[in-house]
Amino acid sequence: MREIKRFILLFPIFFGLWLILSGKFDAFHMSLGVLSSTIVAWFSGDLLFESVGGRSFPKLAKGYLRYIPWLLLQIFLSAIHVLRLSFHPRIKELIDPQIIRFRSSLKDELALVTFANSITLTPGTITVFVDTDGEFRVHALDRKSAEALPGEMEKRVGAIFGDS
Repeated sequence: MREIKRFILLFPIFFGLWLILSGKFDAFHMSLGVLSSTIVAWFSGDLLFESVGGRSFPKLAKGYLRYIPWLLLQIFLSAIHVLRLSFHPRIKELIDPQIIRFRSSLKDELALVTFANSITLTPGTITVFVDTDGEFRVHALDRKSAEALPGEMEKRVGAIFGDS
């Protein structure tokens, strides 16, 4: 019964993604989309986490949907910051590369991976190392980028997984 519920949840997601990415709406391509989405939804349903950190898949998806717009804004703001650094006349004085070490309060492995990837996606920072115990090493381009870690991003990722 669980497989059918997962299939009913996943098929429209996969088929919608197929339609968006293919951009083809003729009968041939739509039938390929239905076939592909059916196969992928049926065989990958059990690969998704039924519950992570005590949260069900729909709750996780809802948390991610709230987190992604905030993350995109942070990526944009960080890109502007790096752009300003790049064109600043005193660039050599402002850039202060460093490795920041900190321990995250996140416990779930998927939460740690989400946090590490979010850091790497943000211009000016790259996750160099992350351990399952929550130890992070992050390369930061300057002091401003370094001071933001772990900060608000860790809290928001924690909210997705119920760690905060």
